[in-house]
Amino acid sequence: MTQRFETPRFETLVVGSGPAGIAAAVSAAARGAQVGLVDDNPSAGGQIWRRGRGKANHSNNATRWRNRLLAANTAPMQLVPLQGWSVVDQPTANSLRAERNGEVLDLQFENLILATGARERFLPFPGWTLPNVMGAGGIQAMVKSGLPVRGKRIVVAGSGPLLLAVAAYLKSAGAEVVCVCEQASASQLLPFAFALAANPGKIAEALRYKASTFGIPFYTSSWSIEASGDEELRAVTISIQGKERTILCDYLACGFHLVPNIELPALIGCEIENGAVKVDEWQQTSIPDIYCAGEPTGIGGLELSLIEGQIAGLAASGQKEKARALFNQRRCLSRFAAKLANAFALRPELKALPHDNTLLCRCEDVAYGAVRQHRSWRAAKLQTRCGMGPCQGRICGAAAEFLLGWNADSVRPPVFPALISSLVSSQAHNESEIQNTQKV
Repeated sequence: MTQRFETPRFETLVVGSGPAGIAAAVSAAARGAQVGLVDDNPSAGGQIWRRGRGKANHSNNATRWRNRLLAANTAPMQLVPLQGWSVVDQPTANSLRAERNGEVLDLQFENLILATGARERFLPFPGWTLPNVMGAGGIQAMVKSGLPVRGKRIVVAGSGPLLLAVAAYLKSAGAEVVCVCEQASASQLLPFAFALAANPGKIAEALRYKASTFGIPFYTSSWSIEASGDEELRAVTISIQGKERTILCDYLACGFHLVPNIELPALIGCEIENGAVKVDEWQQTSIPDIYCAGEPTGIGGLELSLIEGQIAGLAASGQKEKARALFNQRRCLSRFAAKLANAFALRPELKALPHDNTLLCRCEDVAYGAVRQHRSWRAAKLQTRCGMGPCQGRICGAAAEFLLGWNADSVRPPVFPALISSLVSSQAHNESEIQNTQKV
């Protein structure tokens, strides 16, 4: 049975307790507003401030913001943390429905800030569904949770700054990192290196990674083209600057940078542009009093997420002059984010990775060949059930966007898997609201 709780009311509701969400919630609460901070993780911090991240500057930054978050939960500030709750629906224009272990909570708000973060992008290739082929961030999280990798041979491949961070972490955990394969070319990365040199904090971080991964071969214009093994991974074939090489390994950590989590903003009706939520100078979306900050507005990194979160929180709580004071920092960090995007843009050769019999949708066991016979994401879903499994297209949808140029036509509730009773309750609530409006 679904258990319903009394509907809390917030002046500002923040969805997502990663860096952007924490910054937004703390900034809004500083004015004394009643602020709610909801997230499906058991503790605040998101993926980037996950416990055990291992970088001193991130740890110090995380500690500082977590302390501010704790302080905001005391009078005169009123910040209510709601950890472990998944937002699954929007019953009314000014409320969101959250679910946790069969419990349902409707959260009402005057202002809403969406800070839903990002996820890894996966691209299919032969053998990518073998056991021990994992996402780069995924294997890092599993090692932090106790997966033993000491003495294991691991290949790290894909694209983005995360690859070096993962390689450094795995090496510190005792793994033998065989190599790091970055799909971007050296000429792509060169302008990004110059951008790092102009930013002392970034260059210091890059040098720490370089020192931590000393002795690990780093190949550009390189990517995995096949994983092989009987019942689990035994080897991976890599294209290294046009030449194929097969490497024996125990794990393959493979991820192609990040994809913004825009499902909830899209469900609410926020305008999406180039795969990200469109916002104005105050981080306000196309819907009045609904703001968005961090990676859903475009992949930009930790510092930009913190600044955008602060601007959104300040603007939503009527502190616009304080928000305006952060515009210049955001402008500088946005320029760096643009160079980041250009440096790690996916090359067209990666579109040839999957064969027709390679699974695209792992949830529903749908092969790439079956999907590409159709002309759109909607048609493929209707005919093959691609994107209709538990992940609701979060993995295969991003892959199809790159491989076939398709975009999701619409997002329907639930945003995450939910109990039918929760959705039925939501539908009944909507009908009741409509009837009350008609009576008035």
